[in-house]
Amino acid sequence: MFQLENTLISEEILEEAFMCDLEACKGACCVEGTAGAPLEPSELPILDQIYTAVFPYLPEAGKAALEAQGPYVKGADGDWETPLVDGKECAYTFFDDTGKAHCGIERAYKDGAVDWPKPVSCHLYPVRVQKYAAFEAVNYHRWNICSAACSLGKKNAMPIYQFTKAALIRKFGEDWYNDLEGVAKELQKQKQ
Repeated sequence: MFQLENTLISEEILEEAFMCDLEACKGACCVEGTAGAPLEPSELPILDQIYTAVFPYLPEAGKAALEAQGPYVKGADGDWETPLVDGKECAYTFFDDTGKAHCGIERAYKDGAVDWPKPVSCHLYPVRVQKYAAFEAVNYHRWNICSAACSLGKKNAMPIYQFTKAALIRKFGEDWYNDLEGVAKELQKQKQ
């Protein structure tokens, strides 16, 4: 672990490889698991504002889940998350003709229907951020459904911090990311 500003960062973010392989996993991260996508408190009013604009991008089951549960729910751990459809996929998920899961919010954003790309936790994945009183921990979340992403990342020499660059900048800012990149280069020099 090392510290940048008020973040403690796992070196795995710099050392491990990752690159989503949607052809292999079919978007399983939107479907698997026992909870919805983690949400930051600042994201709740955004979802209140946009979720009906996202409706046209969702299947009937997703719309029904949102109408019954609202645009977000409090999870078992007390944190906010996206609702699920019958305990399975995120309510904001839609499936294409090949069965791949996609984010309805992201599709609405790409179409210009909303001005918010998706929850930052989804954008950051496989990076997970845990907030504590004095700092935020930035860690790599390993999940067996992402084994193809790990393989593709290794094949393309894509470290996690580079794969998640846009999301890390969105979350922490460009100066923070530039500092992170500097640490990565320094670690690389030390290994050589």
